[in-house]
Amino acid sequence: MLEEFPILHTDRLDLVQIEQKHLPDIFLLFSDENVTQYYNIVTLGEEAEAQKYLDWFQSRFLEKLGIRWGIALKGSSNIIGTIGFNNFTKNHRANIGYDLQMSYWNNGYISEALDTALVFGFQRLEINRVEAEVMQGNIASEKVLGKLGFVKEGILREWMYWSGKHYDMTMYSLLKDEYNSNKYNY
Repeated sequence: MLEEFPILHTDRLDLVQIEQKHLPDIFLLFSDENVTQYYNIVTLGEEAEAQKYLDWFQSRFLEKLGIRWGIALKGSSNIIGTIGFNNFTKNHRANIGYDLQMSYWNNGYISEALDTALVFGFQRLEINRVEAEVMQGNIASEKVLGKLGFVKEGILREWMYWSGKHYDMTMYSLLKDEYNSNKYNY
């Protein structure tokens, strides 16, 4: 497992360690109902509420349970979203998650960041299977996953319980042997 937090780079993005200085960025991200609509979190109303998400992102790496990067435009110190493996299992499986400020949607940033995270996961973390659970109705996320070769496996009926209600989720997966990105090397 990784000892130092890896910083990744794409043509337009830097995937960086999420730090305390990013608290206002995390708040900006999760205070937008458009971003949280398909997320199992309550839309934030105050910046202090973002601390628990920042702490969770940091703890995943420190506890060697996952890794979450901040997505920054090349050369910027602010982050516009997050991406990463929320958890790893001993059988080489990981769950991916990502989010992006609405003002940056439809520019290919998530696809670019996801491609880089996948290559890193398959090469350096020895992940064999990446899973993504998508709340039904989140068409944009389904398109991103399809673009990168994820396979729609089926519906997880009433799989997520959030805000007093059960939600169906669509399970997507991508296997290491199926992935064919040669753009990045780690």
